[in-house]
Amino acid sequence: MTHTEMTKKQNKSFIDTVNEHAHLPWVMLLGTTLLIAVFLFPSLLMTTPRYQIGDVAENDIKSPKDLLIEDKEATEKKRRETAQSVLTIYDFDDTQASKLGGWVARAFEHMRTLSGTAEQTQTSSRHELIWREKQAFEDMLGVQVSNSVYTIFEKKNFSESIAQEIVRLLSTVFQNGIVGNKQLLLQQQQKAIMVRTISSKEEAFVNDLREFYSPDEAKNVLANTGRALLKKKFDRPLRKAVIDLAQCLIQPNLTLNKGETEERKNQTISNVKAVLTQIKKGEMLVREGEKISDLHIDRIQALESEMRKEDLFAISLGFMLLTITFFVISFRTNFRKDGSPTLKNKDLLFLCIMLVILFLLTEVSTYLAKGIARNIPYSMEASSAFYAIPVAAGAMTVCLVMGMPVALPFALATAFITAFLFENKFDMFLFFFLSGILGAYWVRNCKERGVLIKAGLNLALVNVLLVTALHMFRGSGFELKLMWNWAFGLLGGVSSGILATGFAPIAEMSFAYTTDIKLLELANLDRPVLRKLILEAPGTYHHSVIVGSLVEAAAAAIGANPLLAKVSGYYHDIGKIKKPLYFIENQAGIENKHDNLAPSMSSLILIAHVKDGVEIARRHRLGSAIINIIQEHHGTGLITYFCEKAKQLKGDDAVNLENFRYPGPKPQTKEAGLVMLADAVEAASRALENPTPARIKGLVQKIINKIFLDGQLDECELTLRDLHEITDSFNKILNGIHHHRIEYPKRVAEINDGAKKPNGNSDRRQAKPLQDRSRGNKEKGDNNLKRLRIP
Repeated sequence: MTHTEMTKKQNKSFIDTVNEHAHLPWVMLLGTTLLIAVFLFPSLLMTTPRYQIGDVAENDIKSPKDLLIEDKEATEKKRRETAQSVLTIYDFDDTQASKLGGWVARAFEHMRTLSGTAEQTQTSSRHELIWREKQAFEDMLGVQVSNSVYTIFEKKNFSESIAQEIVRLLSTVFQNGIVGNKQLLLQQQQKAIMVRTISSKEEAFVNDLREFYSPDEAKNVLANTGRALLKKKFDRPLRKAVIDLAQCLIQPNLTLNKGETEERKNQTISNVKAVLTQIKKGEMLVREGEKISDLHIDRIQALESEMRKEDLFAISLGFMLLTITFFVISFRTNFRKDGSPTLKNKDLLFLCIMLVILFLLTEVSTYLAKGIARNIPYSMEASSAFYAIPVAAGAMTVCLVMGMPVALPFALATAFITAFLFENKFDMFLFFFLSGILGAYWVRNCKERGVLIKAGLNLALVNVLLVTALHMFRGSGFELKLMWNWAFGLLGGVSSGILATGFAPIAEMSFAYTTDIKLLELANLDRPVLRKLILEAPGTYHHSVIVGSLVEAAAAAIGANPLLAKVSGYYHDIGKIKKPLYFIENQAGIENKHDNLAPSMSSLILIAHVKDGVEIARRHRLGSAIINIIQEHHGTGLITYFCEKAKQLKGDDAVNLENFRYPGPKPQTKEAGLVMLADAVEAASRALENPTPARIKGLVQKIINKIFLDGQLDECELTLRDLHEITDSFNKILNGIHHHRIEYPKRVAEINDGAKKPNGNSDRRQAKPLQDRSRGNKEKGDNNLKRLRIP
């Protein structure tokens, strides 16, 4: 493990460890969603006790909310009634008569043809031939024919008129409808049946079911009709033979379609809606000590099922929105154009924690609001108190530490999740979303904690406008409820500002955030670290103040954060407090301690001031932004002086350049790059003889070009245009610091020294007692200096 890697490992903190895990954002997203889901829907973990019929309830079971639960017994009864109302389907084959008529016509025609062929032969041969075809004749008709009837038809030579009369008789009964089981049909007498004609698929209601014939009734009707119609046409034996054959051919043409009937019943049953029983919130489902019945079991199971469905739907919807929100935060605002990350895992962890805290705050506030509404003597609704919940404090705090691009989607997520707790979900979502956006907008440039209170007051006025608009949108007029809404809206805005004021320092300390408010506090030169620096390393302190001035002006010129740059310049070298005399700016007239050290040891001492500075910054909670700049302000630059000294002592090949480089990393931000440039330029300008503007300009350009060509600025966002602006800014500041003074004439110098003026004006002449007192003080001061062992 190299020295650089060991140094980086030693400098790691909990936040650094969090930032290293690549999959942590998705774990945080899932964990946050599940945690909020448990708080929002506690039934996911709180299971109802399992009871059997006859058990005794151990505890009361109440409904947690208004629900509609299915009454299974009533639903089943309704389904049975609906099924019974479905009409039975009977198929009517209106083609049966014509079909039988065709069979009869073909059979008789066949026999006539056979008889005509046999006329040319002997009578006995014809008779035998016809009787041999009796089986074929019966097969064509589909019925058996008695010998007596067949004999009569033989004698009549199977006349065509006989076949026609048979078909005519069959038509008279088939057109009315013949049902096989009339007793079963008559069971439907009270509600009628549905008759469906097969050929046309037409359906018709039939109420009078007695009009249909049973097979026996059809035969009787056919016999009576045949005797009346055939009385004059045929003799009695033939008439009887025709009627007998026609009766044999009768078969049902109205049949029960059981499959279609059942299908229609099932379809009707499936369309029956469940009978629902309303259960009010808080209604007792089972009392302690009560014996469990079928009704209790049904209610408990229905309650569990209904709650699960609703919870899963809400969780799915909430998870989808959280995913989208964190996707936007993680991938749209989390990366720069070049693909480098801007937000880290600690930022997403902070967002998740803030989301959970705000949700819990809202849930607790909701219960408090409902309790206040029940106990207050005046007519106040709980919905009015909801406007006092300081949800906007979350977006305001996020904007303080992470800016508007992150605060906007965060306001959307908090508004959506907290809206689940209220009845008018959309109204509350709109209210919290707009108030969160406006609250974040008013603190976007916050540099004093008083701005948060002012933002809260502004938000209070906006809340009044929002609640008025929502009140009018619902169609309500001016009433007492609106007055309550105004009061709680004002309270919500003010409390948001106050809560954000409390959240901000907690976020700064817990997540090492550095807000502009904290930067202004750190810019106070009377801070303990800077006071210690001026006492123990005055040269470093003076150097740091000048670096702060340089980077502040340059940051304003290139669009960086001037306040962060200045404060980082003040603290970038605080690590030199541990060994101040090993740095040239603090060696005022004393021996250089590096003269007696090996170059490698001197290099380690210089490199150590970066690690020491990080430790001091963490101990004093300066924030991650300043800590990172302290760590990066030398990048991986080479300590050239001691490296060359080591080469002179050991030779070029014997020196490992990595031992003379700072551990890095290279500057990651514009502010870190500015501190690196200003640190190098200010140090070099101290050694510049006769610092004329031209020499200062050349020096600045040379130093910046050297750092740029060394690749130390490759990982920050500084462009060539920025470097040009930085050069101009540094030149102006350094020219102001190293400006030339005019040489005073000798006479003027004497006047400034307190000598007598020619005109005798005594107001510029020091009195003798004062001169003596000054001289005495000087002597006394010299003695004090000698006691402090300062020559």
